[in-house]
Amino acid sequence: MLHKAIDPCFELLLDLDSPVRQLGTNYQFVEGPIWHPVENHLLFSDIPGDTRRRWDGSGVEDVSHATHMGNGMTYDGDLNLLVCEHTTSSVVSIDRDGRRSPLATHFEGRELNSPNDIVVRSDGSIYFTDPLYGRMPGYGVERPAELGFQGVYRISPSGDLQLVVERAMFTAPNGLCFSADESQLYIDDTDQANIRVFDVERDGALANARIFATDIFEKNEQGVRDDDLGVPDGIKCDQGGNLWVTAPGGVWVFDRDGKHIGKVRVPEKVANLHWGGPDWRTLFLTATTSLYAIDTKTGPHEEPFMRCGTE
Repeated sequence: MLHKAIDPCFELLLDLDSPVRQLGTNYQFVEGPIWHPVENHLLFSDIPGDTRRRWDGSGVEDVSHATHMGNGMTYDGDLNLLVCEHTTSSVVSIDRDGRRSPLATHFEGRELNSPNDIVVRSDGSIYFTDPLYGRMPGYGVERPAELGFQGVYRISPSGDLQLVVERAMFTAPNGLCFSADESQLYIDDTDQANIRVFDVERDGALANARIFATDIFEKNEQGVRDDDLGVPDGIKCDQGGNLWVTAPGGVWVFDRDGKHIGKVRVPEKVANLHWGGPDWRTLFLTATTSLYAIDTKTGPHEEPFMRCGTE
């Protein structure tokens, strides 16, 4: 078997012999995959290469060579592209004509660290993580941080920026996604190797933080945690409420109760993932130097931008 079922229910989500297909390679470090529901293509980021690329079934082509070392991406309900930029420490919106508008740059008068991953709720509010990776050599511009913590933020529909977690809670907040009904928000911490889940209140605030999954790492022969094998980074929820997170060896899958049910094996260390394709059953994987895809038996829970292709 190519992949591993820890619980038999995993085979309802993925054929254990389903091949992982390499769609493109020889990149520097790829991230941020996002599928366009109308134009039917995948965008993804090459952070050190400062390049945004597109795959549409016929191959990969460059679409931008000046991305401010963009990382995580998504679309809003109007299909404006939202990008987390490392070198500007900003979340920006790029409209269909290419006009770029900053949405978040500072908190309490200090520059954000480096927005990393991003998701949009049905009410139009935007949530993003803000670790320090974009202030490290190779993945941004090396410079001291102005904030003394690594937070998670919400941009309200009116444009207000709000810190939605305790300042000391995370040491490296990274991937985030909503549950299928948007009543919960999952956020992983790469440094702590865990996933937290929060209740989302009516006003968009987060409450009742608790650990959903932990020890998302493997050890080397010396018994020491080896992040070169993979870390919790990108995270997505499928239509059944299962959580798919990048991890050692590829992608680990947890059911809605936090039980580890299976592993998707990928040849390279995976940084992020996103479903797409005509039926939303192709899981795209950005993995270090390559873009991969694998067919699944499930698809994503419906995010706001996904409805644009059906209206």
